[in-house]
Amino acid sequence: MRIHINGPKMAFVWTVLRIWLGLQWIEAGFYKMNSGFEVSGFLQGAIANATGNHHPTVQGWYAGFLEGFALPNADFFNILIPWGEFLVGLGLILGLATIPALIAGAFMNLNFMMAGVGLFGTDTKLFAIAMILLFIGKGRYFYGFDRFLLPYLKKHIFIKRLIED
Repeated sequence: MRIHINGPKMAFVWTVLRIWLGLQWIEAGFYKMNSGFEVSGFLQGAIANATGNHHPTVQGWYAGFLEGFALPNADFFNILIPWGEFLVGLGLILGLATIPALIAGAFMNLNFMMAGVGLFGTDTKLFAIAMILLFIGKGRYFYGFDRFLLPYLKKHIFIKRLIED
């Protein structure tokens, strides 16, 4: 079964899915970079959604994190979120640092979902696709720069460290 999932034919499917996911991220990041993104309003709305309801869309512990850490550091997040989205998208499109890009993208999606964006929104779908691609195996980067970069790094960096130690 694993041979079929990671074979060249299925790798084409995973590559199309990976590039599509990358385009979603790069588009979101590029839009935020060019539109004067300001996270404070979103954070305040998420904090407000944690109170005054029998079934809040944001959990109290996460609202505490948003209020105590994210909101006071909004200037940092105004840079981190657009550039993070853009770089995740670039990595996925190129197939370069694919695993870190998928993990970073899934982490951002998870945070957006916990901030109350919606259970059946775009972030949930992107999160699910990132999780599928994370667990597929080498088929996710068969057609990408990681296919050549990872063996090179293994051979020239990791083995040299083992020899030196």
